[in-house]
Amino acid sequence: MISFTFHRLYRLHHITASTTLLNGLIFSHHYHSFNFNSNPFWRYTQFNSFTTNPLSSDFDSVVKRVCSLVSESYCKVQENTHFKSRHPKLKLPIDSEYLTQEQAITVVASLADEGGSMLALSFFYWAIGYVKFRHFMRLYIVLAIYLIKNGNFERTHEVMHFMLRNFCEVGMLKEAVDMVFEMQNQGLVLNAGCLNSVVSVATEMGHVEMAEKVFGEMCDRGVCPDSFCFESMVVAYCRMGRVVEADRWLSAMLERGFLVDNATCTLIMSVFCEKGSINRVLWIFNKLIELGLAPNVINYTCLINGLCKKGIIKHAFELLEEMVRKGLKPNVFTHTVLIDGLCKKGWMDKAFRLFLKLVKSDNYKPNVHTYTAMIAGYCKQEKLNRAEMLLSRMQEQELVPNANTYTALIDGYCKVGNFDVAYKLLRVMDENGLVPSIFTYNAVIDGLCKKGRVQEAYKMLKKGMQIGISPDLVTYTILISQSSKLGDNGQAFALFSKMVKAGISPDMRTYTTLIAALCRQKKMKDSEKLFSDAVILGLIPTKETCTSMICGYCRDKNVAMAKKYFQRMGEYGCVPDSLTYGALISGLCKESKLDEARDLYNSMVDKGIPPCEVTRLTVAYEYCKNNEPTIAMGLLDRLEKKLWIRTVSTLVRKLCSEKNVDVAALFFHKLLDKQQSVDRVTLAAFMSACYESNNYDLVSSMNERITKDFGESTVE
Repeated sequence: MISFTFHRLYRLHHITASTTLLNGLIFSHHYHSFNFNSNPFWRYTQFNSFTTNPLSSDFDSVVKRVCSLVSESYCKVQENTHFKSRHPKLKLPIDSEYLTQEQAITVVASLADEGGSMLALSFFYWAIGYVKFRHFMRLYIVLAIYLIKNGNFERTHEVMHFMLRNFCEVGMLKEAVDMVFEMQNQGLVLNAGCLNSVVSVATEMGHVEMAEKVFGEMCDRGVCPDSFCFESMVVAYCRMGRVVEADRWLSAMLERGFLVDNATCTLIMSVFCEKGSINRVLWIFNKLIELGLAPNVINYTCLINGLCKKGIIKHAFELLEEMVRKGLKPNVFTHTVLIDGLCKKGWMDKAFRLFLKLVKSDNYKPNVHTYTAMIAGYCKQEKLNRAEMLLSRMQEQELVPNANTYTALIDGYCKVGNFDVAYKLLRVMDENGLVPSIFTYNAVIDGLCKKGRVQEAYKMLKKGMQIGISPDLVTYTILISQSSKLGDNGQAFALFSKMVKAGISPDMRTYTTLIAALCRQKKMKDSEKLFSDAVILGLIPTKETCTSMICGYCRDKNVAMAKKYFQRMGEYGCVPDSLTYGALISGLCKESKLDEARDLYNSMVDKGIPPCEVTRLTVAYEYCKNNEPTIAMGLLDRLEKKLWIRTVSTLVRKLCSEKNVDVAALFFHKLLDKQQSVDRVTLAAFMSACYESNNYDLVSSMNERITKDFGESTVE
């Protein structure tokens, strides 16, 4: 190891000839080409308030002493370390107040000039440990220039990385990035590592737009980004939940044949599944495998979990089989997410069979989360005896129920209205040192509201707030929904306003609840405004949202607007169901637009969507009123036999109540053709209508047919 002595270290190298003093800084003549005064970033970092004259003896002695201390400390560190430290940690018997910023720069320059890069770097790492020097840009620049002079680009990039990170802390990332580009003008070769530094720092601090801009500029300057550059962008957007942007960067990455690691793969799948991009994440997963990724159990479990949460259980089990074929053994967490998915689907028998498989396994036993998933599933189906049995079994296995376990049970008992047991379980939680979460309180509040005990629900919320529980989006949505059902829109909107003021962003479900309430009262302008506000916020209207708007406009006799919203459903990825079709068909019928109603009815049947009874009856009845029973019969003939009989029986009774006996007789004859028995209510309604309209011939002929074709026993 080279021993350094600094008796002559701080010399000016013939100040008048070989050294130039610029703004209080000593540089050798090699750097005259770098005009600091003309550079805006250099001027930004100047400090003219220092009191020590850089040429004075005090200035000189401080620099000499610090250089000597640095040398001694550096040598000790290296002597006591078997492997040379990349960032030697100096122990200097001084603090930051001993040095001015200008003296620190001179120390760096002197150490670099006399002792080499590592000695200068060791002081640099010591200095940036203090706020005074950490955000002093000239310190970074001086060291970087010396390192560039020595051709040590690796260490130069290291210094630039520290500059980027430390200046980002004080909101000066842009200035630091600009200085990196300025260093290129001084001879620094920009590479993928430098781009990684900028991108990683910018994305960690949430400045992804700046990271994108720098990415593009560095590419323009000839930098060839590597996989880490792309991966940093993908990870940043995933952590922000911005799936579209993450997908864009991931696509660019995959096009170049770059792979992500297993941890990033897990993050991508988790976020994409959460945002509902199931098909896309499956494609990405298969593409990564095609490019050479070897997925592990965690990757598969994450993807299986995402599929289960979206109710795609069949595909989840297919993935389970795939991972087993590849020699990967599913663990208890893999089985737990599958059990949870089955329970959420209501397939408790299948869930229990898988649960028993774990119970009988020698390698993996059900854990607290597995038992909790099963208990929650049984509580959802109001099978509380089975849930309690599993709780006992769990405790026998010396597994301690957690807050989620008790919350599932409390939710189950609240659903059936047994609040005494629910409150008892809350006390058990307290005795066991478990703190109820907002999810626990939401279960009780929701149960109380559904049973009409609204005041008690508010008292429960107040009690929770007294122990530090803050209402969340679900809490407010429950209360808003309850107020809307009671027709108290004033209270609903007051709660909405309070929620927003509390910093809780409403989701589409909250907006849908308020929109539906306004639509029921035909306040369509207000509904329209709320709908627009939700879209502006980036929320995607759901099938329920659009159906509420369609119902509202149909009630308001504005079918044109209802049709507009029906057509826009595709833009939001919504698929209309029987309620949506039924609402619009009903509106068209009320405005006597029967041909449009018939086309819409046929369209839904063609798509395999069975019309509800109200829709079936409405269309048929309107055509009968319009003296077009043949068309009504044609529409109903598309139904399966059971639905046809049910609808025609109801239609006959309705026509009879309207004294439209002749048309009712046509359908009654068809009814007799279709089945071997007629229900007594329909027969009585038809006969009564015939008598009341003095149509005795029809009564006689109908009696003859019933007796001839079926006999008296056929009349139920």
